[in-house]
Amino acid sequence: MSGELTLLLKAASDGDQPALNRLVALLYVDLRQLAHRCRRGDGQALDTTSLVHECYLRFLNSGELEVNDRAHFFNLAARIMRQLLVDYARERLAAKRGGGAVHVELRDDDAAERAEAEHCLAVDQAVERLAEIHPEQARVVECRFFAGLTEEEAAEATGRSLRSVQRDWKAAREWLAARLD
Repeated sequence: MSGELTLLLKAASDGDQPALNRLVALLYVDLRQLAHRCRRGDGQALDTTSLVHECYLRFLNSGELEVNDRAHFFNLAARIMRQLLVDYARERLAAKRGGGAVHVELRDDDAAERAEAEHCLAVDQAVERLAEIHPEQARVVECRFFAGLTEEEAAEATGRSLRSVQRDWKAAREWLAARLD
C-alpha cells in the first residue's frame, strides 16, 4: 500500500484529480481520526465528517498540492483543519456580535460557546506569533496540539528527530503558557 500511496501522492501533486480522490478514499479513516483529534474540546464546531469534507474541498481548490509523503500529507491536512476551525470560530464570534441582526435571549451555553471560540482564536494568534520567531516550534504545536499526533508521529510529519521535537514541544508549551495566561 505504501508504494501505491507514494504514486498517488505524486500524481495528486501533479494535479491528477482522480489520484487525489483515490488518495482521500484510501486515507479517509485516518483523516476522520485526525479531524476528531483536531476538534478535541470543541463540541460546538464543525462535526468530524464536515471537517474532513471541508479539508478535502480545500485540497481540491488549492490548485497546487505538493506533498512528498504520507507524513507530509497529514501535516498539511492538520494545518488545513486548524484553519477551518479558526475560520469557524471567527464566524461564530461575528454572528454573536450581531452579524445576523436578529436578537435573542442569551443562554448559558451561548456564553460557553463564545468563550470556546475566543480561546480557539487566542491560541491560534499565539501560535502565529510563535511561528514568526520559532517556526519549527509552531509546526510541532500544530502537530501535537491541533492534530493530536504523538511525539513520534510529529517527528515523522516534520522530518525532524524525536529529540528535536520533544525539545521544541517543551519550549513551545512554556512560551504559549506565558502568553495565554
